[in-house]
Amino acid sequence: MFLKCWMKEVKNKRLSSNSIPDRSSQMVLDSIQQKETDVNQDISASHQESGELISMPISSQQSRIQGVLLLNLVMAERLVNSSIYWLSQKHKNMGNLDESCTIQVNEIIQLLLTEPKELKEHKDNNPSSTSKFLVREYELQIFLRMEILQSEYAGSIKGTPYIRTSPKHFKETMASTDVEMSDLQQKEVHVKNQSAKWVLNSPDPPGFGQQIFGLIKKNVFPHRNSARSSASSSPKKQPLSANVIAVLTSIFPILDWGRNYKASKFKHDLIAGLTLASLGIPQSIGYASLANLDPQYGLYGSVVPPLIYSVMGTSQELAIGPVAVVSLLISSMISKLVDPAVDPVSYRKLVFTATFFAGSFQLLFGLLRLGFLIDFLSHAAIVGFMAGAAIVIGLQQLKSLLGISHFTTKTDVVSVLEAVAKSLHTSWYPLNFVLGCSFLIFILITRFIGQRNKKLFWLPAISPVISVILSTLIVYLTRADEHGVKIIKHFKGGLNPSSVNQLEFNGPYLGETAKIGFICAIIALTEAIAVGRSFASIKGYNLDGNKEMLAMGSMNIAGSMSSCYVTTGSFSRTAVNYSAGCQSTVSNIVMAITVFLSLQLLTKLLYYTPLAILASIILSALPGLIDYNEAYHLWKVDKMDFLACAGAFFGVLFASVEIGLLVAVCVSFGRLILNSIRPGMEELGRLPGTDIFCDKAQYPGVLDVPGVCIFRLNSGSFCFANASPIKERITRWATMENETDEPNKLTNVIILDMSSVMSIDSSGILALEEIHKKLVSRNIHLAITNPRWKVIHKLKLAGFVDKVGTDCIFLTVNEAVEAYLSSRSIGLGNC
Repeated sequence: MFLKCWMKEVKNKRLSSNSIPDRSSQMVLDSIQQKETDVNQDISASHQESGELISMPISSQQSRIQGVLLLNLVMAERLVNSSIYWLSQKHKNMGNLDESCTIQVNEIIQLLLTEPKELKEHKDNNPSSTSKFLVREYELQIFLRMEILQSEYAGSIKGTPYIRTSPKHFKETMASTDVEMSDLQQKEVHVKNQSAKWVLNSPDPPGFGQQIFGLIKKNVFPHRNSARSSASSSPKKQPLSANVIAVLTSIFPILDWGRNYKASKFKHDLIAGLTLASLGIPQSIGYASLANLDPQYGLYGSVVPPLIYSVMGTSQELAIGPVAVVSLLISSMISKLVDPAVDPVSYRKLVFTATFFAGSFQLLFGLLRLGFLIDFLSHAAIVGFMAGAAIVIGLQQLKSLLGISHFTTKTDVVSVLEAVAKSLHTSWYPLNFVLGCSFLIFILITRFIGQRNKKLFWLPAISPVISVILSTLIVYLTRADEHGVKIIKHFKGGLNPSSVNQLEFNGPYLGETAKIGFICAIIALTEAIAVGRSFASIKGYNLDGNKEMLAMGSMNIAGSMSSCYVTTGSFSRTAVNYSAGCQSTVSNIVMAITVFLSLQLLTKLLYYTPLAILASIILSALPGLIDYNEAYHLWKVDKMDFLACAGAFFGVLFASVEIGLLVAVCVSFGRLILNSIRPGMEELGRLPGTDIFCDKAQYPGVLDVPGVCIFRLNSGSFCFANASPIKERITRWATMENETDEPNKLTNVIILDMSSVMSIDSSGILALEEIHKKLVSRNIHLAITNPRWKVIHKLKLAGFVDKVGTDCIFLTVNEAVEAYLSSRSIGLGNC
């Protein structure tokens, strides 16, 4: 190490070759080895002492000698500072020194920067060794190295006294220099507290209005952020046309990827789009009946919304159209306001109005980046809700599967089973059941074949269309409609008619309709983004959640004006789209065009399509909504999550869809509030040999810092909900610790690590003030470490920083500990 440091300094200073010492390196190494042997003997003689280990980094700058001296003991640090001061006083005009003296000064500095090997190993193995022992060891190392160094240059350095190897003589030499140790100590603490200025002098965070405006600006004009970041490389101002193109590209991603779109990709998208239409047409008709709407309204939802999403969406695989869960929400909630069998026109108007509100909420979520609202429905709640909704949807299909004419509008399992039992005693037609079950078995068999052989992915995709065609031919040829088989009959085709004049914003059910729209918006976004992200991760690209919200909102607003009800991404159709090899959202365009042609040409051919076939198509899609494995995983991992899952499931199954959602949200909120009221608090200790502080419960081997207790708040918010419990726990712990009879275990400082606290309110600030007062009354100091941006801003506004003092704010826990250990009258001593 000695030769490496010396050669490095020689190279950096561009010293001449004649300044290299004449003594051979082997002789130097032999001398070092002999001296280290003597040190080891002295170490073994002093090994029985015990005391306090202090770890203190120091920064020193004397004359033109600059460096960070990373030493390990207070006494040794002062010796080092004294030696540097002595050298600088002896050679004040270093510019006139000869090269040999310059080598000596720089070499000593490099050696002092190097922690002795024996000291480092002993610290790691014996963290509780005495300060006397460590100082003794470290002194011997310093004397050894300085003696060898000066012995090399003593003959060529003029006027430089020889530093003797005796520790006693060395101390006397150092004591004779004019060094004020208290000044050095104050400078050390001042340097250590420099990082706290970064915390205290941070700029004010943006206000609420600035945040809202910034979010809108960031979403509408995202190109300005990238332009601002690259302003240094391209100082020229961009023309207006470039800004307009950038804005349009942000709103319509097709303008970006469309420039690189090739004909080879269109081949795959064409096949995927046609396959998607073969599945989407019968599903859309079935979901429309589930929503208590005429069949054409399901097909309308597969024309306009997919076209809008294809130019605004960012998912390559997501297939847009009506889905079972949203259809169930529409029918279950709006039917309570208006009975579709009694007043279908008013019912349809409320459906379109609810669709408009759903799209407006989704658009607002995207503009204001309010996607966190979706997280109110946790993953566990969604699993339970989807499973319960799947069973409810399946029970609703008994009406078509059994050919029942009069059925209940309620969705709970008890009401549905009662309606089925009553109908079985009056009138039902077994032919519907036989026809529906037969094709349901056919669809399930083709799906099984497609799963076993990936090359036959198209078989389960076209099986619904085959079922519709075959069942329609059977009914037409056998005239089964005259024998009780329920059929679709005539429904209107053609282009989507305008429904702008059907939107009602001044009716008696406006508030209820807005609430239904909000619930549908949340459920639709949750399903679409979950499905889109899962397939995006498979292909290895990122899905922009905010752009997805903008696309969903825009397509549903346009859909409400073109006779569509709420649409979103379907898992079953997206899986088919992915399996068919889609390359972009062009597959949605192909599907929309195919559905539009079907509306123009094929509606009359579907006159004899039995309703039981539509029920079997819906039933075949339901198993994908029930995730048994995920429910079992929730039970193993987190019982509270499983409780939310079970609450949503049984709420939907035995009450209603909205009750199931309410139960799920309440359980999620209850858990959140419980965690806020009883936040986790960790007592920290130092990992041996590091400056890292960890939880004592998780890492039992961490070391206590004598006289210091460190707490970390594991809560994102320090607010009215948890201020009192935190205050009580800290003060109670301090009282219990200081009641001990052992003076060495008394707590002098409590350090509060707030790195996890993102926000604080007036109750939290008041709790901190009370904590500080109670600790001061017990002669205990309080230090705050790493307060976040908004937290330190509010603490400064409330005057808390002025009350406790700026010396009590630190950037890291390690700095607070070192400040306390360095001096009990400086830094933390003023807190």
